[in-house]
Amino acid sequence: MDATYFPGCSAHGTGIEYDRSTRAVCKALGAELHELEGWTCCGASSAHAVDDFLGLALPARNLALAEAAGRDVVVPCAACFHRLREAAHRIAETTAPIPPDVPAFAGRVDVLHLLDFLAREPLRATLRERVVRPLAGLPVVPYYGCLAVRPPHVTRAPDAEFPRGLDDLLADVGADVREWPYRTRCCGAGMTLPRPDLVATLCGDLLDMARRAGAEAIAVACPLCFMNLDRQPRERGDLPVLYVTELLGVALGLPTRRWLRRHLVDPRPVLTARGLA
Repeated sequence: MDATYFPGCSAHGTGIEYDRSTRAVCKALGAELHELEGWTCCGASSAHAVDDFLGLALPARNLALAEAAGRDVVVPCAACFHRLREAAHRIAETTAPIPPDVPAFAGRVDVLHLLDFLAREPLRATLRERVVRPLAGLPVVPYYGCLAVRPPHVTRAPDAEFPRGLDDLLADVGADVREWPYRTRCCGAGMTLPRPDLVATLCGDLLDMARRAGAEAIAVACPLCFMNLDRQPRERGDLPVLYVTELLGVALGLPTRRWLRRHLVDPRPVLTARGLA
């Protein structure tokens, strides 16, 4: 299962471990990701709030490049996914006027969040077959955040209020997936710079609820969510945050040390206690 890969800007900086683990897991499952040649910033997370033309033209340019490549686009970052899906929806699926000079996109390729891509068969079946180190006994809560699932008319999420895709992937590799009510609650997203107090409150609530659910880790699928949760003050105690691809990599027996050592809250003690590292 080949796909065009749009890494997004975070993949080359704050989210480099997400990018590396995504590429490694997909390769282990037999999926080839072709990085979109000539990709540029999609405008996440502020362009659309500043300039309507840029908010549409930046993701549309990448969509036009992907359409020329002829493969569906896989996006690991929820913010990038949202901007690309929003642009695709506005250009191809609505009658809203399109500003002049926006790159043409005919909708011949789809935009998939990484979770949706990994949930496709036969990738998911291959994942279950190739688990060599099940995450049995590791209590984890799945955190989707806002932009991967809402609004559903843009993301096409089957259940925007109670998504299950991340749950299913974690269950496939044997994790003890805990139910909790904050799976789609906002972490503050791009407000971390202008309103760090707001982000601290939102992330503090998420961390507290995860502990109340009995979790020893939070699984995420967005570099912005990861950054906000991983950098919060530790007075509430250390609760590690891991990308879903890092957890899948552990279960597949991939070398994960260079990913996990980049975390502010080191997840290796929790994994080691469970015989996973």
